Parts: sequence; C-alpha cells; structure tokens
Amino acid sequence: MWFAFALGSAVFAALTAILAKVGIEGVDSNLATAVRTLVVLVMAWAIVLVTGVQGGLASISAKSWIFLVLSGLATGASWLCYYRALQLGQASLVVPIDKLSLVITLVLAVVLLREQLTARGVVGAVLVTVGAIVMVT
Repeated sequence: MWFAFALGSAVFAALTAILAKVGIEGVDSNLATAVRTLVVLVMAWAIVLVTGVQGGLASISAKSWIFLVLSGLATGASWLCYYRALQLGQASLVVPIDKLSLVITLVLAVVLLREQLTARGVVGAVLVTVGAIVMVT
C-alpha cells in the first residue's frame, strides 16, 4: 500500500510543478507560496475533521511536536525556495534539481537515522545525481 501512496505523491508533485509554473506568472513567489500553503492547510484540516482524528492532538508528545514543527519549517523553506526557483527558471530545469532531495534524504537517513546504505541505494543515488546534471546542462 505504501507504494501506491508514494506513486500518488510523485504524480501530484509533478502536477504541482506544472500548475505552479502556470499559476505563479505575474505573482510574487512568496505570496504564491502563502496561497498554496493556505489551500494545503484547509485541505489537511478538512481531512482530519472528516476522518475524526482531531482528538489525537492531545496525545502528541513534546518530542513529536518539536520535530513536526521543525518539519513544517523545513517544508515552508522548501516551498519558498521552490516557488522562487520556478518563477526564475524553467520547470524542466528546476524540478530535476529539486529531485536531488532524494539523494540528500538518502544521505541524511544514513547519517541521522542510521539506516543501512545498500549498493543498490548508492547506484540509484549516483544515477539520480547524474540524471539531474544531464537534464540541467
């Protein structure tokens, strides 16, 4: 089941880039990010309320709160950078660089989460990196 959601994430991320590139024309990138964030906020809370899981707020630990807030700050910074990059560059060039997050995540998962690095993971990371370089040069 995780694969279906991961694939959905990839499809929606691709749509995000295309829709954002069209929508950001003539709009300040920070304002566009704020509008996008508001939409995501409303959508996420609607899903929480419809599924009835809002009661779980009280059981979130302090550690989880800290890391969720930090993750939110990282997401915000990522979106601000992403929208500015889309405003300044072509989507077909911005997106491959953005997808280097896959390689960075792999490295951080090994270093910070102590996840195992496999030969297949190294080869995949190298291919993604080389692919991104090829696409933008």
